[in-house]
Amino acid sequence: MRFGDERESTNFTDDTGRGGFGGGGFGGGGLGCLLPLVASRFGIGGVIVLVIGYFILSSLGGLNSSGGGFGAGQQASAPAGQSNLDPQIKRFTLQVLASTEDTWTKLLQAKGISYTATNLHFYSEADQSGCGAAQSAMGPFYCPNDKNIYLDTEFFGELSQRFQAPGDFAMAYVVAHEVGHHVQDLMGTLGQAEQLQARESDTQANATQVKIELQADCYAGVWAANAKNPQGQSVMEPGDFEEGMRAAEAIGDDTLQREAQGRVVPDSFTHGTSAQRMNALRTGYQSGNPDACASL
Repeated sequence: MRFGDERESTNFTDDTGRGGFGGGGFGGGGLGCLLPLVASRFGIGGVIVLVIGYFILSSLGGLNSSGGGFGAGQQASAPAGQSNLDPQIKRFTLQVLASTEDTWTKLLQAKGISYTATNLHFYSEADQSGCGAAQSAMGPFYCPNDKNIYLDTEFFGELSQRFQAPGDFAMAYVVAHEVGHHVQDLMGTLGQAEQLQARESDTQANATQVKIELQADCYAGVWAANAKNPQGQSVMEPGDFEEGMRAAEAIGDDTLQREAQGRVVPDSFTHGTSAQRMNALRTGYQSGNPDACASL
């Protein structure tokens, strides 16, 4: 991706030096606080795993990126209160966030909606969110209660290694997807879905959740199609979109379930199949129009 010297967003909090804060773990007996809308519980082999905004994770690897453009190793431990964010990854992530701010400000202005930026909350291992406990094993997520995106950047290493989806656009896709949830929040979509889910059966509520996640994927594609540098050139480079498609394919519910438990349970899907997620990202990217995401 072509970001060069583009600005970095100032809408972030760095709590990486507070590793372990608030981490009264999620034991095998239950789940402390279920994050609203962008989270659901998913059991694999008797172990509770969280599906938060993006992936199913039970453990996280380091940042030993292979072919991802960022060659950092594992995040080094740091004294309490001292950031352990990799400067290169921090810069890239905040440039992506700034680009989403600029892009969605213009896109929503055309709809008469004022874009209020979300805050990106970096943390390590465990922290607290406005939706309850945050842990690395939860993956990135958006919390509607405090309008924050929560991210442990070690997840990017997991994305590259475990899911074999390296590349800077794959990383940007993670951030843009969560920003997509924030856009849904601003447009009232999340509130409407929450009200609908309250009246639905578990299976129906899962289906509603799938629609929410696919739309966030589509919004990530819309951002990528419209993201420009100050010279008006696209920030996308040849091969970037393919990196995103590999990531979308790798984290479909059917693919993850098949790998984790050897079978697929469609009624339990919360994010969509690999084909659906790839189609959603493609729809947003090819149209560049958020209205194209309404029918997913």
